[in-house]
Amino acid sequence: MKRKLLFLCLLATSLLNIDAKVKLQPMFSDNMVLQQKTNTPIWGEARAGKKVTVLPSWNGKSYTTQADAAGQWKITVETPGAGGPYEITISDGQKFTLRNVMIGEVWLCTGQSNMEMPMRGWDTPMNADEIANSGKYNNIRMLQVDEVLSTTPKNTLTVKSGGWMTCSPETVRDFSATGFFFGKNIEERINVPVGLIMTCWGGTPVESWISGERLRQVDAFKARIDSMPANELVRERQYQSYLVNYDSWFLDQIKREHSADSQGRVILAQPDYDDSSWFPAQAPAILEGNGLEEFDGIVWLRKTIDIPASWAGKDLQLNLAQVDDNDVTYFNGECVGRSIGYGVQRSYVVPGRLVKAGKAVITVSSLDSGGGAGFAGDALKMNIGPKGTQHPLSLASEWRVKATTSLSDMTQMPPDLRLTQNSPTVLYNSMIAPLIPYPVRGAIWYQGEANADRAYQYRELLPLMIRDWRERWGTDFSFYIMQLANYQARHVKPVECAWAELREAQLLTAQNVINCGMAVNIDIGNPANIHPTSKSEVGRRLAILALNKTYGEDVDYSGPEYQGYQLESGQIRINFAHTNDMKAKDGGVLRGFAIAGIDHEFHWADAHVEGNSVVVSSSEVNYPIAVRYAWDDNPDCNLINGSSLPASPFRTDDWQGITYGRK
Repeated sequence: MKRKLLFLCLLATSLLNIDAKVKLQPMFSDNMVLQQKTNTPIWGEARAGKKVTVLPSWNGKSYTTQADAAGQWKITVETPGAGGPYEITISDGQKFTLRNVMIGEVWLCTGQSNMEMPMRGWDTPMNADEIANSGKYNNIRMLQVDEVLSTTPKNTLTVKSGGWMTCSPETVRDFSATGFFFGKNIEERINVPVGLIMTCWGGTPVESWISGERLRQVDAFKARIDSMPANELVRERQYQSYLVNYDSWFLDQIKREHSADSQGRVILAQPDYDDSSWFPAQAPAILEGNGLEEFDGIVWLRKTIDIPASWAGKDLQLNLAQVDDNDVTYFNGECVGRSIGYGVQRSYVVPGRLVKAGKAVITVSSLDSGGGAGFAGDALKMNIGPKGTQHPLSLASEWRVKATTSLSDMTQMPPDLRLTQNSPTVLYNSMIAPLIPYPVRGAIWYQGEANADRAYQYRELLPLMIRDWRERWGTDFSFYIMQLANYQARHVKPVECAWAELREAQLLTAQNVINCGMAVNIDIGNPANIHPTSKSEVGRRLAILALNKTYGEDVDYSGPEYQGYQLESGQIRINFAHTNDMKAKDGGVLRGFAIAGIDHEFHWADAHVEGNSVVVSSSEVNYPIAVRYAWDDNPDCNLINGSSLPASPFRTDDWQGITYGRK
């Protein structure tokens, strides 16, 4: 008995010692980069009342504090100029050491899918040579924050790979391509270690990234934030209730369009249905042409496959990458799964009772609520096969497609009160708040697509987010915006345009918020894909902006920049800054300018360079009063300067746009 008691006492003491070991947030790990020449907080958990000591090798100085009653502690250490590698020893009686620590420049890489798009790409292979040679960039360190949402601000952070990663072919392939190329250009130019913190989530609006405290200042969001349930059980009940209502509503829509009969049998999903009149389309890819450029509504996609005899009777794993936006998926006419939301990886089980050798038909009924339609994501994640098979059948090939009912012809969709990554403040709470106050030099931001239909509201929200983050970090760090690229169909005549209004909101933010700037992307987009693959140039343009404005390097960072205008007889003179060798990109005539008179009707205009100005006129407008440039989703425009950097879209008028008043 005495031996047992002694053993239990020793075991308890051992467990207490294990529990006593200091715990750190994952941004404090081997391979990390700390911002140079700052007072840098390091924080974590220990047993209440425990003395905690931090000893960095760069100065040999010991910093000590005591964990509070909740076990929380924080110590501020002084960091030197860029260099390393160093070690940091942390102890509350039990020592452990963080190794391969660098001192340098730390940047947040944040936004939605164009910031998230990895080096290896999604729909298209990307950057194979850069990935293969990435091992030489071991002064670039990467921290990739997990996609997590929360109704309240969190103190804890979750990251991929447990902490910071040193750049290598294995670690860089899934990291932000925009972020990597930004960091590569910074590291090569100023020769310091660069830490990149990737915290982004595809398809998300700016309001998801703003704290609830600040977002309550905007009337359109106050009630929603106040009503957000913090209780996980309430959230789950809301979600299940929404799914029931949504399923009933969607079945009613396809009955109304005669895609389902009165018993709910989905006619267009049956294997004997004739889809020969449907148009072919490759997957994964955003659908284009065939009248779908501006279509929002129900889109059906079908694919016929051959089931090998060896698969008969076996459960199959059906992977469809991502569907834009919501889907109900059928195998030989029977529903096998459905998901709500763009960016969700689709993976469904086809029960063995449905699996027979020979022809089979996969049908996806998708609801596109805005923007592109079809499949997105990684082609390697579109396949079907028995669970665990090493050789699934690829579905990344041609599908048959048919658009049926437009969103405007449907009955009202049930309200979605559940919390998703698109809900206000939920990503700030879980993917930004836990990082604060880890010192950063600045942030690069590639987002706006999800807010394009509310571009005027974005004029308020983006500056609000920047102020919010800076106040909480306690510094006006640099903030650089990537303007939205050209995308979608090109209009024959000048039009009002939500994407142009969103670009204007980004430009106004860059002009009116201190220590802020914007890189222009209007010439390197992809009309058929919201995710252009030219991320090396995107990263470079953001980097030259930072090199000039943050680091004082002598690099040209801007294309021709609109400064003002003068009305002249029958023409308008537009004045620019950054005009060195201003010209048409292809050496021809300038394109992209439109001009209007007092009737507010725009016409394509003649334009030519005169010194630091562009003179604009049209034979159709005798008394012009306004000019617009590159005012379209996918404008045909070609004004650049001698650094081959494009001019930003702009307008001289302030006439009310089509997104005015949208909340």
